[in-house]
Amino acid sequence: MYFNRKELTLVRNSFFQAEKLAERYFGLRGDDWDRHRYEIKTLYYLDEHEKTDGAFAHLFRYELERKGDGGEGGHFYRICLQDDRILDALERGSSYIKLDPLMLYIAAHEIVHVIRFDTGESDFHLPPEEKKKEEETVHRITKNLLGPVAGSDMNLVLECFSDQYLITEVYQ
Repeated sequence: MYFNRKELTLVRNSFFQAEKLAERYFGLRGDDWDRHRYEIKTLYYLDEHEKTDGAFAHLFRYELERKGDGGEGGHFYRICLQDDRILDALERGSSYIKLDPLMLYIAAHEIVHVIRFDTGESDFHLPPEEKKKEEETVHRITKNLLGPVAGSDMNLVLECFSDQYLITEVYQ
């Protein structure tokens, strides 16, 4: 089950809106995204190791090779959306959960991870026992970040999916 064109447009818009909310919340400028490099891939475009049945999204960190001319190396993050898991959750909760707020929450949650890892507020390579605490911290920050757009639909997402379903998994 993959996102259709309308849903893909909503995904792009959700990440754009989440970036704007993150800029306001963290005091970032538009050019700060050059430092917090990430890309988004949906299920259709994922490699086999990027797919999971246990989360709405995976976050991978990939190293960039330095160019022969001494150009920039570094790293970037790939947010791997699991269309099938997201669409299944919507189908099961169709009477009360909508894609717009769920996708905005997922986008904001992943962007908070990227910012925390890049600023050193959290370590991408946390031991498994510390990852749960980091997820709780990211959820709390995401909830605060989404405050300006919170309404009944978003509050349902926060209530239904915060503790009962794994939003993200973080891998090397």
